[in-house]
Amino acid sequence: MANAKINSIGLFIDGNYFVLLEKGLGDSSRVNIKGLIKYIQKSIAEKYELDPASCVVTETHFFRGRYRAYDARKKNLLLDDRKFEDRLIENDVILHYKHVYDLPDGTPHEKGIDVWFALETFELALYRDFDFIVMITGDADYEMLARKIKSLKKPAILLSWHYDDQNPTAKALKEEITYHIDINALLKADPSLSNFIIEAASL
Repeated sequence: MANAKINSIGLFIDGNYFVLLEKGLGDSSRVNIKGLIKYIQKSIAEKYELDPASCVVTETHFFRGRYRAYDARKKNLLLDDRKFEDRLIENDVILHYKHVYDLPDGTPHEKGIDVWFALETFELALYRDFDFIVMITGDADYEMLARKIKSLKKPAILLSWHYDDQNPTAKALKEEITYHIDINALLKADPSLSNFIIEAASL
């Protein structure tokens, strides 16, 4: 008996976008990462009329800047950072980090993360031969990445979930992607979705 086809999904997360989202959910709630991944699989199966069991997120990559351990400890961030990373690791997320440093005015600065995100996403789209590429972001810098993914004849899918009253999803990016999973619109249409993609924050 031939093996059933797996429709492989590569998931790529803009870490700064994701962290701001979680802050926007408040102290008592957080993203249910496992539930969100399952929802992505379900959405793609419905959109492209595929067997839901065949749509599988086979790799999840997370890109973010972070402080060195000493600096994180001074800022009382070390424990929260490790707890957050534990959640990612428990969901088999592959972590990509570059160090953050503070500018003279105290503003955190991360250099090269967006370029790394774009290069790694395109390279893995090419060599892992994913059937679908999903990006969780809202940055206009990834407009050309979406276009390059489509040049590989693969759908470039955007999942947006903005974290305040302003919509940070760049218009140019939304116009370039193949399919948009707009979580805010979906939650407005069906509030019960929150039961699957949001969970209580643990201590």
